[in-house]
Amino acid sequence: MEKIFIEMNIPEFWHKPILLGLWIILLWLLSSFIKSRVRSGKLENQSQYVVNKAITFGTYLVFLLVVGMLYSSRLGGFTVALGVAGAGIAFALQEVIASFAGWLALLFGNFYNPGDRVQLGGIKGDVIDIGILRTTLMETGQWVDGDLYNGRIVRIANSYVFKEPVFNYSSDFPFLWDEIKIPVRYGSDYEKARKIFTEVVTEVTIAYSKEAETTWATMTKKYRVEKATTEPIVTLVANDNWIEFTIRYVVNYKKRRITKDQLFTSLLNKIKQTEGKVQLGSATFELTALPPLSIHVKQD
Repeated sequence: MEKIFIEMNIPEFWHKPILLGLWIILLWLLSSFIKSRVRSGKLENQSQYVVNKAITFGTYLVFLLVVGMLYSSRLGGFTVALGVAGAGIAFALQEVIASFAGWLALLFGNFYNPGDRVQLGGIKGDVIDIGILRTTLMETGQWVDGDLYNGRIVRIANSYVFKEPVFNYSSDFPFLWDEIKIPVRYGSDYEKARKIFTEVVTEVTIAYSKEAETTWATMTKKYRVEKATTEPIVTLVANDNWIEFTIRYVVNYKKRRITKDQLFTSLLNKIKQTEGKVQLGSATFELTALPPLSIHVKQD
């Protein structure tokens, strides 16, 4: 290559920048070609994501090696200059350095992985990408009820893993305990109500309960945590207005909304079939009688 530059009368000063530019073009073309082949293949989304990230990381690594080989003779002076300016650079780029350190922590600390549902800095969503400096989330909630996507993509600095708690909804135990409360009027057959509620919640959530029990058994071997009950539980408490039943159950972290819909639909149908033996309570006020009125007319 040096002979070609000499024959073309290119000054020596431009030899290495031109070589570096050619390497950049070659690496970009090669990386784009491999990624296009991966996209056209039959890999699953998770596998495609991992392969694409590996290709990108490998491309950057080769680029750094090329830069090191081309400018190896000048790296000594560059290292001295960098050491002198190190304090200033560290202060000016402290957030960048913290984000890079957060990326390393994410690689080896098992905080979360792509596909997990997490809450970072008050923002909840599914992790769709983990970059060197930022984590990208597909946000859920906010103006949308439940755990549904709202369409907003959020990028959060990786340094957040050192500053705030990281809530992971799906890493080791992809289930949540959820509850619904059902008010039943006094005078209803509360034993029959308890039986109906138990049958309905068991029928709807039995599959989640069995999966959660198996997963929790693995959790007890990995963490210092006691054995928990994953079967649905129905309890009641009597207050001034009605008998309040609390239905507690385990559900997949992505199925909370649809499971509640199934529960309430089935519960309302079952209560309707009791023909008034079980009645739901409400805060509606009934005026059963008027107080006596006494009107006095005073004449001048």
